[in-house]
Amino acid sequence: MAFMEKPLAGKVLLDDTAPLSAVIEASQTLHSHTEYIIRVQRGISMENSWQIIRRYSDFDLLNNSLQVSALSLPFPPKKLIGNMDREFIAERQKGLQNYLNVITSNHILSNCEPVKKFLDPNNYSVNYTEIALQHVSMFFRSEPKWEVVEPLKDIGWRIRKKYFLMKIKNQPKERLALSWADLGPDKYLSDKDLQCAVKLLSSCSHPYIYKVTFATASESSALVIRPFNEKGTLKDLIYKAKPKDQFLKKYCNPKKIQGLEIHQIKTFGRQILEVVKFLHDKGFPYGHLHASNVMLDGDTCRLLDLENSLLGLPSFYRSYFTQFRKINTLEAVDVHCFGHLLYEMTYGRPPDSVPVDSFPPAPSMSVVTVLESILSPEAMKNGMPTVSRLLQMPLFSDVLLTNSEKTQFKIPTKLKEALKIAKECIEKRLVEEQKLIHQHRRLTRAQSHHGSEEEKKRRKILARKKSKRSAFESGEEQTMKYSNSNNSAGSGASSPLTSPSSPVPPFTAGASTIPSPPPPPAVPPLPPNLDVPTQSDPQLVNNTSRGALLSSIQNFQKGALKKTETCDYSAPRIS
Repeated sequence: MAFMEKPLAGKVLLDDTAPLSAVIEASQTLHSHTEYIIRVQRGISMENSWQIIRRYSDFDLLNNSLQVSALSLPFPPKKLIGNMDREFIAERQKGLQNYLNVITSNHILSNCEPVKKFLDPNNYSVNYTEIALQHVSMFFRSEPKWEVVEPLKDIGWRIRKKYFLMKIKNQPKERLALSWADLGPDKYLSDKDLQCAVKLLSSCSHPYIYKVTFATASESSALVIRPFNEKGTLKDLIYKAKPKDQFLKKYCNPKKIQGLEIHQIKTFGRQILEVVKFLHDKGFPYGHLHASNVMLDGDTCRLLDLENSLLGLPSFYRSYFTQFRKINTLEAVDVHCFGHLLYEMTYGRPPDSVPVDSFPPAPSMSVVTVLESILSPEAMKNGMPTVSRLLQMPLFSDVLLTNSEKTQFKIPTKLKEALKIAKECIEKRLVEEQKLIHQHRRLTRAQSHHGSEEEKKRRKILARKKSKRSAFESGEEQTMKYSNSNNSAGSGASSPLTSPSSPVPPFTAGASTIPSPPPPPAVPPLPPNLDVPTQSDPQLVNNTSRGALLSSIQNFQKGALKKTETCDYSAPRIS
């Protein structure tokens, strides 16, 4: 087949769902206009960042391309006079920064092509519609019965996936939709297994899976042809949108926000859960459940885009569930995505943030019970319920399904094993990304806490206490040294006095001199362990020691002593 011969693009390793953040670092005036130097970062790693330079006119072009969304964006207005003043430039920079914050935090706008091209021109500079047309043209060389009616411009949210309205030449009234997509970062099947799995989709028969007319894949991309449904998807029903309109126009700012009827919520929810359980039981990875991937056929929901997981495309809600480490399998991902879909069906709009702390009033408390089991903070901590558990809950357990269409989806054993390995690889990448995000969040939280005013104040108090404690311990150490020195001196001088044969003469206060006492009787020999040098005349040694002691007592001055709080009872007390 010519479509397989020369692919124009390779496997895309870049994850388009990775959020981009932008900070205006500086501005510079050059040739009578102002340029803004912007630091753009993909994901959480500072290493994955780059600088771009943009003028106000570039921002204006971006804002014009986003007007189709009908959102009221805080874009700073133009000013013809005085637009080079320093104060005005600083004020405009603040306004443009706020504008960037708004569009990068909006889930739909941040993933659209104009924003990606503005912030990351190196990775999003090619014309994907032109590439898609080249691939489709190569396909038509070998399949001449198909014919393009018109491009369906930007009806989807993916940058690297394009749609065309088709027809069969001998059936001109029948309309079909062709989708072409690059291979994504989670493509782990071999080229042979990928082609086999994609072709298998046209043989799949299930009451809640949308029929595939034709599907094929190459080494770099795939295309799938399905019947075109004029009524559109479940999201078109919720937002009351026209299927052929641009994605931004259809879903960014609906004119009327209104959820579905309770019987629709119950029936559609049960049908979707049934087909998701069917895929799980078959060992077929999905992970791409959202309202735009559910086609409406009367009162029946039919699942779309089963090929996405085979091609390795990232999920629409990936930036949500990568934040929670308990959502670490494709089964848990499908349940989490079902929570988003159920919220949209109930309230007519997506949740403002996830997890959801409190839910608005719903048509039935049973709806809130299911939503709490999936989107509440407790659910994010404890993990997702299984699809079987959701089917047993009161909201869905009493729904009667009347569709009797037979199911058929035979997956060869060898391919089933390849799908299992690919699923494990997808989950491994998810877990690794969640781990990095978790570590980054902990580090950011610690840095934020360390730099807070309260923490700075606490550290100052601790530093003062430590300083006081060190000063006190230092003073105490000096006192102990002085005390030990006194004890050592006192014990050496008084040792002869402790002998029973050497009574201490009484000290009389006020006396300037102390008369020499009469010679004492002979002193017995000193013990051999005392450190006293042996003299030939013991009487002479004793007289010399007593004389030194008496001289020290006579020269004693009480006022020369340093004040201390230490009560030392080890020295001799003289009264």
